[in-house]
Amino acid sequence: MEQAAAVDPILDLARPSILRNPYPSYDRMRETGPVFWHELLGSWVLTRHADCLAVLTDSNRFASDWRRAGEDIPAPLLSVQTLDPPEHTAIRHLLLDGFRAQDRRALHDDLEGQIADLLAELAGRPSFDLVGELAEPIALRFVTAFLGVPAPALDWFVPMSRTVVDGMDAGLWPEKHEPAVAARAQLAEYAGGWLADPPKDGLIAYVAEHAADSGVAETVLRNSLRAVLHAGYESASRLLGNAAAALLTTPGALAAFRATPATAVDELIRYDAPVQADARVCVTDTELGGVTMKAGDPVTLFLGAANHDPLRFDHPTELRLDRAPNPHLGFGRGAHACLGASMAIRLTGSVLGTLATDHPGARAVAEPEHRRNLTLRGLDRFEVCLRPDTGEEVRP
Repeated sequence: MEQAAAVDPILDLARPSILRNPYPSYDRMRETGPVFWHELLGSWVLTRHADCLAVLTDSNRFASDWRRAGEDIPAPLLSVQTLDPPEHTAIRHLLLDGFRAQDRRALHDDLEGQIADLLAELAGRPSFDLVGELAEPIALRFVTAFLGVPAPALDWFVPMSRTVVDGMDAGLWPEKHEPAVAARAQLAEYAGGWLADPPKDGLIAYVAEHAADSGVAETVLRNSLRAVLHAGYESASRLLGNAAAALLTTPGALAAFRATPATAVDELIRYDAPVQADARVCVTDTELGGVTMKAGDPVTLFLGAANHDPLRFDHPTELRLDRAPNPHLGFGRGAHACLGASMAIRLTGSVLGTLATDHPGARAVAEPEHRRNLTLRGLDRFEVCLRPDTGEEVRP
């Protein structure tokens, strides 16, 4: 296994030295062969922006629902994330209508006060873990407030959420699959309890009121609410961690953020997106990127590589907070584009804007530590200090 990891371009991504910065490895893949077959994954791998975009926006030829290729999909995996039109249309419309019905301005105004208070509290400490003490609790408060339900205990929810994320890499590490399916089922059961006794406000209240007329199966509805909780939390918490690490380890970036708030978050997503990979299955023989993909062939999209494609982005290795336009694929495209993308962007902007304005001396006091995940990229720990460096502490 160690020998394979040393030479395999994808297994190599899990090595700590590459996990810190996978983008040079993506560049080498793209230069060697932008579309290639990977034996261990049993999948085509795409690294160019144009190819990834073509797959994401073509649900006729590339399916998210693997049943269209004859796969047997466990019930806990059938949700808004995995169904294709026309089944996907009903649940997506129900959730989108629920999103639009919420008072998002009031939600954000309330959360901004919580962000300022939490950062003020953390500023009094010599240092703290930005992941466990800021990004994760804020993200969980945010998504559950939007849903209209109380936040579960972090020490129960976070390990289960991470188990689900670990399962996204089961193509490389099959032992992660079954625990992830079980965790999804437990989260879906938890989310289903909301429908039995719905709150008065929030997305859950809207869904519970309109579910009977939606035509959506109860299992799909429960799984989709689980997906909103889990994906909303993971996307927001990992985006916050990755973005803060980029700002606090790039000279001058935190100050520059204050001057470019309208474009900065999109650039932080492009630069180090939480969603590094996605998968589809080819449902009809297709020519793409100079190869013929057969019906039934899996297709892995390295969105992290696509977001650093020099054919689409000038100087892609540079963090340019004023970059515009910025057609990154950090939240996907097409029918399965992230439902809560605008909310995650707003939350990240609120946290980082408060950080840059109220705590301009914030700095890293240790290197960011990354979790061993390839599909969803995120930090395990990041020790920071919100006070300026006086020379009394050793900087990394």
